[in-house]
Amino acid sequence: MIASGSRRVAEFAVVFLGVTFVILACVYALPGDPIAALGGDRPLSPAVVAQLRAEHHLDEPLWRQYVLYLGNLLRGDLGTSFTGRPVADLMAERWPTTVILALTTWCFEVVGGLILGVIAGVRRGTVIDRGILLLTVVISAIPIFVLAVVSRLVFGVRLGILPVAGDSAGWPLAFILPAAVTAVFGLAAIVRLTRGSVADTLVSDFVRTHRAKGFTPARVLGVHVSRNAALPVLTLVGVSFGALLGGTVFVESIFNLPGVGQLLVTAIGSHDGALVVGIATALVLVFLVTNLVVDLLATVLDPRIRRG
Repeated sequence: MIASGSRRVAEFAVVFLGVTFVILACVYALPGDPIAALGGDRPLSPAVVAQLRAEHHLDEPLWRQYVLYLGNLLRGDLGTSFTGRPVADLMAERWPTTVILALTTWCFEVVGGLILGVIAGVRRGTVIDRGILLLTVVISAIPIFVLAVVSRLVFGVRLGILPVAGDSAGWPLAFILPAAVTAVFGLAAIVRLTRGSVADTLVSDFVRTHRAKGFTPARVLGVHVSRNAALPVLTLVGVSFGALLGGTVFVESIFNLPGVGQLLVTAIGSHDGALVVGIATALVLVFLVTNLVVDLLATVLDPRIRRG
């Protein structure tokens, strides 16, 4: 188990280094001079531009910028925005909204996905099963921006039961629509995986044995089937939470929620490279840590993974 955990930690480190380098390289390759753009309609003097470029290490080669960034990151410093404020402070103001949205979305995904998946798995091959599968295919095929616009029009404008933008209404009203829109894609994946896992477990030999012993269907499904079908579903559920923090970028912009995703879009529009790199690094770190925790838990729950 120690060897398996060490291998996964090493893989985490390699992936993190590679992804952060790609992020910095993409920002480095963006056209234009972000420092010169700070002056707006009043161009900055060459001396001021040179000074600011030196302060933000923009006059250094890419590899040097990356080494400096990693050094600051190890000290817990995500850098300083071109506005002069620390990236960590800017993100701290926005994290609560993003975390609330991600948790609400995750609850929608997990509860809805597990319920529909279990029903479809138990009723495999029936009209109910086909209807649930058709629903997951349909909602997965709709682009997220189309779903967001339609939901705002129906529930916010026509029916007037939910706010269409902003977080002034507070939780849960302000987060129901954006969370539901974000959840449909993860929900569809959980439904399909749960259905397949439950259906395959129901036809296994040990389930037939328990039924032959006279166990009630509720006990067979609630204890034996759920325990054996849970591992792949738990893996997907855990990974989906890490992905949600990055997936809220577009939804926060559409619904005007003041979260980290909206801050990232603003930073990209203003060519604030330090802020873009800091936010992207934080989101990648959350995603990778979540995956690492899920992998380590999976090795504990299933000895076959440790041996593999």
